[in-house]
Amino acid sequence: MPGIKYFPHNLNVEKKTIILRVDLNVPLSDKKILDSTRIEQALPFLQSLVKKKAKIILISHLGRPNGTKDSALSLLPIYKYLKKKISANIYFYTGEINDDLKIKISYLKESEVLLMENIRFFKEEDKNDEKFSKKLGELGEIYVNDAFSCSHRKQSSIHNITKFVKKIYAGPLLEKEIKAIDLVVKNKKNPVTCIIGGSKVSTKIGVISSLMKNTNNIVVVGAMANNFLAFKKNEIGKSLKEINSESIVKKILEEAEENKCKIIIPEDCLVSKSLDGEASTKDIKSVEKNDIILDIGPKTIKIIKEIIDNSNTVMWNGPAGYFENKNFAIGTNAIAQSVSDNTKNKSLISVLGGGDTVSAINNSSLDLSFTHLSTAGGAFLEYLEGKDLPGLSVLK
Repeated sequence: MPGIKYFPHNLNVEKKTIILRVDLNVPLSDKKILDSTRIEQALPFLQSLVKKKAKIILISHLGRPNGTKDSALSLLPIYKYLKKKISANIYFYTGEINDDLKIKISYLKESEVLLMENIRFFKEEDKNDEKFSKKLGELGEIYVNDAFSCSHRKQSSIHNITKFVKKIYAGPLLEKEIKAIDLVVKNKKNPVTCIIGGSKVSTKIGVISSLMKNTNNIVVVGAMANNFLAFKKNEIGKSLKEINSESIVKKILEEAEENKCKIIIPEDCLVSKSLDGEASTKDIKSVEKNDIILDIGPKTIKIIKEIIDNSNTVMWNGPAGYFENKNFAIGTNAIAQSVSDNTKNKSLISVLGGGDTVSAINNSSLDLSFTHLSTAGGAFLEYLEGKDLPGLSVLK
């Protein structure tokens, strides 16, 4: 099967109208941007198209408005942010996808940008509606998908749109994501260690089963580890645990044995009586009925650091504890520091993904370096699992 068509850096786009699908889905509070990482990542390519004198139509979503216009999920704050960052005229379009929009686009001059309002305000977007996709596709001559994080979804601006544009490409951000994840999946350097956190083991069973075929160690941290601890008849008190996870854990442990993949779970932990409480260190065997496990302990941190030191490839998805309270960010920060040090000093290949992982790292205020830090969540995991992502298959 032919590979994905990446945007050629030498492509002449002067006076060409480009539909650029980006991920500007940033966290907002009272219409203020809390973390601009995704916008900053999308800017270099956008700025290069402006320099090359293209006419650019920007399409993005924000949150899940489910086909209704919700002012709290308007892209207006993002438009204001972009206005400060782009040295060209940028317009904000809030109307329908109709002839009025086509007329506005026809007036666009070279190097000008038109940002469309949240594409998920239209119910047809989530339905991957063919007529709606055709309307979108007819707006430009070239389509570029630079939103890897949405590429696991069959949606109009990601999937069906490609049927209605002459030239289609994957953007440089999407290319960077795929090549980085391939360092873990296809072009890996052994030994490989995967650190998996988060709360639900059921949402990650596919990726764990897939990874263990090519991985030496899987380190389970975060609330997910509680499922493994409970399965091994440890007291986990009032800690977060997924209901009926026993059969999933049993399957993972059996498959790991078959694949000679080592599963590492915490030996000690930090507990508290509440999420905003003080931390006390306990051996796993000493956890009491009214304790909540909220982080990994020093003994476990030491074990994980040694594993990272002896690895050549590390993939990490999901924090090690309740990092929102700094008392329980110790494990996550220690892992981040160890992965970063090995990346800088020992040429470790480190690929990190998931919104919570990125938030935890941004919260840490540590000076860290990784081979690749992905803001994608579901798409990152599904690609790791070896699934064919709809938004990527149409770019082949």
